[in-house]
Amino acid sequence: MMHKYRSSEAKTCLGKKKVAFVGDSRIRQLFYSLVKIIDPEVKEEGNKHQNIVFDDGSSVNVEFLWYPEVNNSLKELLMSWTEGSLAKPDVIVLGAATWSIKLNGGSMEALNQYRSNLSAMANLLQKLAQGSEVYWVLQEPVYEEKLSDNRKMITNEQIVLYNEAAVSSLDGSKKNSLGRVKFLGAARQAATETISESEDGLHVPQSARNVGAMVLMNSVCNKVLKPIDGSCCYPLPLPNLLQLLTGCCFLGAAVCFLVLRLLGHNRHHKSKLPADVESGEERKPALAGPGGSLGAPLLAVCKMGLIMAYFYLCDRADLFMKEQKFYTHSAFFIPLIYIFVLGIFYSENCKETKVLNREQTDEWKGWMQLVILIYHISGASAFIPVYMHVRVLVAAYLFQTGYGHFSFFWLKGDFGLYRVCQVLFRLNFLVVILCLVMDRPYQFYYFVPLVTFWFAVIYGTLAMWPQILQKKASGSGIWHLGILVKLLCLLLGICCFAYSRGLFESVFSVWPVSTLFELQGSIHEWWFRWSLDRFAIIYGMVFAFVYLVLQKCQVLSEGKGEALFSNKISNCLLFVSVVAFLTYSIWASSCKNKSECNELHPYISAVQILAFVLIRNIPGYIRSLYSSFFAWFGRISLELFICQYHIWLAADTKGILVLIPGSPMLNVIISTFIFVCVAHEISQVTNELAQLAIPKESGALLRRLLAFAAFLLAVLLLSTKRGPP
Repeated sequence: MMHKYRSSEAKTCLGKKKVAFVGDSRIRQLFYSLVKIIDPEVKEEGNKHQNIVFDDGSSVNVEFLWYPEVNNSLKELLMSWTEGSLAKPDVIVLGAATWSIKLNGGSMEALNQYRSNLSAMANLLQKLAQGSEVYWVLQEPVYEEKLSDNRKMITNEQIVLYNEAAVSSLDGSKKNSLGRVKFLGAARQAATETISESEDGLHVPQSARNVGAMVLMNSVCNKVLKPIDGSCCYPLPLPNLLQLLTGCCFLGAAVCFLVLRLLGHNRHHKSKLPADVESGEERKPALAGPGGSLGAPLLAVCKMGLIMAYFYLCDRADLFMKEQKFYTHSAFFIPLIYIFVLGIFYSENCKETKVLNREQTDEWKGWMQLVILIYHISGASAFIPVYMHVRVLVAAYLFQTGYGHFSFFWLKGDFGLYRVCQVLFRLNFLVVILCLVMDRPYQFYYFVPLVTFWFAVIYGTLAMWPQILQKKASGSGIWHLGILVKLLCLLLGICCFAYSRGLFESVFSVWPVSTLFELQGSIHEWWFRWSLDRFAIIYGMVFAFVYLVLQKCQVLSEGKGEALFSNKISNCLLFVSVVAFLTYSIWASSCKNKSECNELHPYISAVQILAFVLIRNIPGYIRSLYSSFFAWFGRISLELFICQYHIWLAADTKGILVLIPGSPMLNVIISTFIFVCVAHEISQVTNELAQLAIPKESGALLRRLLAFAAFLLAVLLLSTKRGPP
């Protein structure tokens, strides 16, 4: 993967460094391409056969030295640098061949002289490479049909011979580990595809030389700035203390499990599917292992350890390649159409036909998650209409969070510590482990902090005195007004934070809260994510309240195949919903600027969400069906969202993991299969460990909470001392 350097980054890297480009007009092209990374306003002007110095008033020092042939003049320049009569550059980029071919008619004598001269300079270049970075640029191909008559002797056959001569003459420096000349062939490889676009057949097109300049920047600067999406040219960092301790814990669990197996304690239970922590619905907990055996939890920890090892190898080691994303409409829309056809094919009858029943919410989360996965792997964020629709999907997840948790607390009134800990454990277990193993801050996995925060807000709002439940509200209508007052107070609180960023920063910049919500030393990312969907849970809670009140008053018809309202009202609401849904899509498709559209998003995202809910639930025949295909993915949607960061995508979502180089389609199939299996297994492991880590007995639960608080404090202290990754 190649990081695309910006001007500020280039100045930071090359500041106080001297960079010298030495060679002919092709090297001058490369010089200008690199200079334009530093200052995009630079124009290619001046005498073409003279030295050129770039000076933008900063500390960056880049110059081009005109030496079109590999001869004694070039040798004298190298000697002046090695002997100290001239200041030695920190980065030296050399290359020349076409003038030697042109002036000597492509003769073999000229080629032999070229090889001899380079061999004589090899030791000088090797000495320079001991303290500087030295690059020899391999010659790009030419487009022979466009060459002028005085350049016809510069053929691709000659280019290949001269490149072979350069490699054979300079490659011997590898024998000496003190200094080595690096070969830069990126522009040559790019030019093989684009040389026909050359104006004169000799000089490479802008696109090809820009690739060469960007690869050069990656080679020089990646070891300085360490960009996550630049996967070459710098050594991988050694595991830190937290990573080593985490690895030792997993290894210790594996040893204990093997000892138990050898002693014959090999019984373990099979867990049930985990609770739906995003929507607030809950299933019966898994049964404890037979006889309180440690075999089952140790096996679960061992599985997690193996999975984390795979995560580490995929995205923190050089074992697998990574490639960049390149968005095309077909790369996004063709898989999208395919999965929706597949999802419709697996339609089944719902067990119940209530609005937003369990199967339907699983289905909703499933297809949304699959769309988001396709969006990420195709790089569709570059296409603003798709970006705005995906923003609605994220808001819809939070809408379900508000809807599900409000419904649970309103109907069951279970504000006990046990359930709160269960929800928090299931939401955060995977992310906490990934923070330790992958050396990433909590906020990096932004969706989990978001849903965790909003769950805490919902819990605090409804658990606060007076606790208003459906049973209590049924006795007196005044309690309905009370819950609306609570929701209004929550809305006012959100608005206070949203319209006073200073207040927001003062709250979330205090340690240890800042350690959880900062990313690269700033809470800007948390502010962006929080503010973008700040009203989504309010929409979900209000919808849940209105729906449950209407259901209690028996206003709705939720029988199988029955329309939700009378035919007239149902048809009217359907028409309005379809118009609203399409209106939002038209508006999103007309967006030209992400920032401007994001400003409106918190206020209008509810339009498409509510329109979808009504379209999906008003017609009885649609409400009675669901896609088991989408619902299966919906039950592991949280794991899919988090796991994609490292074992489907790569470089922390900046690129794509390559398990099988050279076969893109096969690679996607294999990596996707492994990714989905891993996400499903993590879901099972999380469910098993939740039952062990969160006991129902209050005394034991408090002791576990104190132990976890101590663990979290230790991690925060170590993270603060070490600094951001």
